Amino acid sequence: MPFLAIVVGLALLVWGSDRFVFGASATARNLGVSPLIIGLTIVGAGTSAPEALVSVTAALNGNPGISIGNALGSNIANVGLVLGATALIRAVMVRSKIFRLEFPVMFAVMGFAWFLLSDGRLDRSDGLILGLAFIVLLLLMVGIGVRAQRSDPLRREFAQEIPVGVGTALALLWFVVGLAALLLGSKAIVWGAVSIARSFEVSDLLIGLTVVAVGTSLPELAASVTSVLKNEPDIAVGNVIGSNMFNLLPVLAIPGLIAPTAVPPEALQRDFPVMLTLSVALVVMAWGFRGAGRIARWEGGVLLLAFMCYQGLLYVSAS
Repeated sequence: MPFLAIVVGLALLVWGSDRFVFGASATARNLGVSPLIIGLTIVGAGTSAPEALVSVTAALNGNPGISIGNALGSNIANVGLVLGATALIRAVMVRSKIFRLEFPVMFAVMGFAWFLLSDGRLDRSDGLILGLAFIVLLLLMVGIGVRAQRSDPLRREFAQEIPVGVGTALALLWFVVGLAALLLGSKAIVWGAVSIARSFEVSDLLIGLTVVAVGTSLPELAASVTSVLKNEPDIAVGNVIGSNMFNLLPVLAIPGLIAPTAVPPEALQRDFPVMLTLSVALVVMAWGFRGAGRIARWEGGVLLLAFMCYQGLLYVSAS
């Protein structure tokens, strides 16, 4: 039953995330919001909705370790698994100049989150600060979207993907339906994950870093693969960058506000460095020092291999 609950929960998360983003994006477009701003804020936050709701459910159930593992593990999976597998299918061209503004912000968010957790506690003051930082991040993303050039590839790609001609009532209905599916999926996944953790006598952190993190990254994987197949590679990279920043702010803020807890030492000594290393690798591959950036197939293979090695490390540590 726990495994079945996780499978059903994952299916609900993937479908619910798609409907949630569809409804929110269509509503925002009907209100006159720029497609680029929608993409940088609503779509980015929407792809992190599974992690956020799983974090809420786990914290309310008294398992904040799953929330911490989910936040860090999802970031590792987004770069290693999502972009690695996507680049293996088709090399990812990175043409948008917006990323040159987002990459430094992403590292600033990582450093800020590590600084708050470095004392070994995630308490309510940390949660409040992370939540406020999330609001600042949203405002910063809006500013980047406003100042971006009209010719930027990311602007064009989002303009093609944001739903057009969807009535506001229907958009709001899909938003609510997607949110309900996310809630049900998060409850099923947390129940299944906690049951498995108890059966195998492993920590909540480990389950959050593995089963839950990979599961909640499936919406990003589906979106990224679809984007490159539709020749919209900048969306694939943009979704990962946005999701990784949002995972470290609201997703980590939730357990701090609901269920303050100690931060497992291995999260700071093992998982944060892995997340940082993969992020540096992403920047080196995608920056484009002599023109447009490009994540080649062999580089995607390296990212995917690194992710598999990390999962192996977790298995060995659990054993």
